[in-house]
Amino acid sequence: MNMELSTEQREELLRTLKARFEKNMNRHQGLVWVDVQAKLEAKPEKLWSLHEMERTGGEPDVVGQDDQTGEYLFYDCSAESPKGRRSVCFDREALESRKEHKPENSAVDMATAMGMELLTEEQYRGLQKLGKFDLKTSSWVQTPDNIRKLGGALFCDRRYDTVFVYHNGAESYYAARGFRGSLRV
Repeated sequence: MNMELSTEQREELLRTLKARFEKNMNRHQGLVWVDVQAKLEAKPEKLWSLHEMERTGGEPDVVGQDDQTGEYLFYDCSAESPKGRRSVCFDREALESRKEHKPENSAVDMATAMGMELLTEEQYRGLQKLGKFDLKTSSWVQTPDNIRKLGGALFCDRRYDTVFVYHNGAESYYAARGFRGSLRV
């Protein structure tokens, strides 16, 4: 898989990210785009991951900066779970356990291939403080090992102006469930 963007792809992505950054300043108060762009340009592999997030409908945006490392945090900020990442079960083990009607992929495998991680429950709740997301869809989130070992996985959504965390069999998949990712740059 080619993990390098052409000059045109890189420039278009940076324009898109800058426009989204400027339109949604409430997500990253106190941060300045030129600093973010400088970090991005120094890490082409992260630009590729952001391109994949964008290509699959995630609308990635900066949601903060790590005080310890100085890394910028990008989350998928699309209103609903990204369209290009729905109808997937939780992970490879769940995918392989299905005998019939297998989905094309799993959330964990897709996130890994894209160079990002699924949001944690805590990150998902943090995202919901920045806007209202997943009002009609739901998103798989990282699942504790003890739940996963028993065959389950967690997903979140927002209904009734409240963030809910639910469980399902990890092998399940639905047209309205995808996943949101995080990326550190």
